[in-house]
Amino acid sequence: MLTKKQFKGLQKKAAGFLKKAKITITPEEAKNIEVVDHGFGASQPIMVEIVVYENNDIYCAKELVMFPGQIAPQHRHPPVGRYKGKRETFRCRHGEIYFYTPGKPSKNPKGKPPEGRKQYFTVWHETILKPGQQYTLQPDTWHWFQSGPQGAVVSEFSSNSIDEKDVFKDPDIKRITEIK
Repeated sequence: MLTKKQFKGLQKKAAGFLKKAKITITPEEAKNIEVVDHGFGASQPIMVEIVVYENNDIYCAKELVMFPGQIAPQHRHPPVGRYKGKRETFRCRHGEIYFYTPGKPSKNPKGKPPEGRKQYFTVWHETILKPGQQYTLQPDTWHWFQSGPQGAVVSEFSSNSIDEKDVFKDPDIKRITEIK
């Protein structure tokens, strides 16, 4: 859970990070940056800051801001009713991202899950994305990713996003941030 002060501070930091990466957002978008702490609070690495440009019944476009070492925990976007699950393309804009999916595990992965939560990171086929590189993920595929030492900005282009239906490997994860 985040305090309102922590939430606002992380929004401001994310807006500054985007500016440093030369990605312009409007004041309204800066005010609406989503801070996703996954229920663990501000002083831990499992966190992502998100600018949603558009999310409708056909497509979704977002910027994912990740400060150094931040992690989007292992999850998948399952089918729901007529929805086939979210197909996503991630394009690195700034920094470096370590992306993990099913497949042959990498021998020396760069990603480092936090102590006490490692058992919830089970896919270890590593793809490293640098600025200008992208990766497309099929619906309902387990994945997780972590930013490198300079952090990262990643553009996400996908089918529509139903974030509240995401399935996480870690049963303690909460997708919707609570603010006290």
